[in-house]
Amino acid sequence: MIRSVHLWLIVGLCATAWLVSPQQGSAMTSGKPAPEITGEQWLNSKPLSIAGLKGRVVLVEFWTYG
Repeated sequence: MIRSVHLWLIVGLCATAWLVSPQQGSAMTSGKPAPEITGEQWLNSKPLSIAGLKGRVVLVEFWTYG
């Protein structure tokens, strides 16, 4: 009885981990170069490029009004 419960618990945990993990072709990618940042107006800095940010940790926050 207890063995059966443990088995179903393990199967349930594995199924949950599989369902939560990113799937092939999802929006999350790694190992690919980032697209160039484009925009008409830059606030608080001169325009930046991906090459100029290489090796740095970058936080990109997008805002929209409308």
